[in-house]
Amino acid sequence: MMTHAAYDCDVLVIGGGIVGLSAAYALTRTAPVTRVTVLEKEDAPARHQTGRNSGVIHSGIYYPPGSLKARYALRGGAELIDFCREHSLAHAVTGKLIVATDRAELPRLHTLVQRGREHGLPVRELGPAQIAEYEPKVRGLAAIRVGTTGVCDFRAVAGRLADEVRGAGGVIRFGAEVTAIDRRPWGVAVRTADGLVVRARVLVNCAGLHSDRIARLAGDEPGMRIVPFRGEYYELARPELVRGLVYPVPDPAFPFLGVHLTRGFDGSVHVGPNAVPATAREGYGWPVVRPRELMDTLSWPGAWRIAGRHWRYGAGEVHRSLSKRAFTEAVRRLLPEVTEDDLRPSPAGVRAQAVLRDGTLVDDFLIREAPHTVHVLNAPSPAATASLPIGREVARRALLRARAAGWRPPAPATAS
Repeated sequence: MMTHAAYDCDVLVIGGGIVGLSAAYALTRTAPVTRVTVLEKEDAPARHQTGRNSGVIHSGIYYPPGSLKARYALRGGAELIDFCREHSLAHAVTGKLIVATDRAELPRLHTLVQRGREHGLPVRELGPAQIAEYEPKVRGLAAIRVGTTGVCDFRAVAGRLADEVRGAGGVIRFGAEVTAIDRRPWGVAVRTADGLVVRARVLVNCAGLHSDRIARLAGDEPGMRIVPFRGEYYELARPELVRGLVYPVPDPAFPFLGVHLTRGFDGSVHVGPNAVPATAREGYGWPVVRPRELMDTLSWPGAWRIAGRHWRYGAGEVHRSLSKRAFTEAVRRLLPEVTEDDLRPSPAGVRAQAVLRDGTLVDDFLIREAPHTVHVLNAPSPAATASLPIGREVARRALLRARAAGWRPPAPATAS
């Protein structure tokens, strides 16, 4: 049995996005004597999914009652707003409209009303005239307003979490790409690209777009693969056309919300995203192709099954990606006044979508455990909103894994 001093840390977190940093933050607060290290391959936190999303603090209205998404979004949104207030981080609680533009969408809109009330959310039903009171340029047959939705700067939130972790004695290493993991009876040893070796009692995998790859490096078959979908955004040249947040009624047959309008905390308005298959896990544009990653996606049976089931939807998304005119027409369903000239390209994001072998798109958060390891394998939207309760749950599981392996935290030092 290794001694306490032989370990470099008690819990090693891979991934410096908002979920990994929230897990590290929760560990330092739940068990302050726990030695925590975070490894992040980029030179700063939140460089991928966290820093490239729409910045929305979700209400939880879309998610089925009892699901992890619903529980964590409802709790997490309120906690995130409190965290932003406590640390003076940019945010705003704006509310949002979900707008039906076609009669076929009205039953789905009514379902959302019922779901929102089940969740205890402040939901108000609107007719066309009332829509215009909130959003004069938006057109729809009916809408609902959800008062608890907001926006914030998720990069700033992640940066604050990193500061809190370091302030509590945790270690964060940037530029530390994990290349090998050796799991032993006593714990894990992780090697980075520059030769650093870190020995820990428990490994927490919060690698996002690379979570399945990290699981396999640890010797675990996750039973899923990450299939990356790029979400492309435009910025509105006339931000005065939109006052707040405007969403279409989602189609439950697909895991994506559709093109929506988001006024950010800085006053800019972003339009998007669409959802197109990415040719690399960090493929933020069509020219980015990484053959090994692309082959990893194409060799997974689930990827082909998705294509077979949703090819019409996917073809439409690709068309809107390649044609600005087609994208503009999609936006005009909500905002008739918008023109092609109003849309300026904005940085894209990539969603890490977990897909099972049978082609099932994993819709909820997926956390799996193995000896000395906790793998966060699917953390789609609203993961950023729900990051604080997710982090606590991951921390709880990591500490249980450590204790199951015989770890007993040392007593805090006392002043003489």
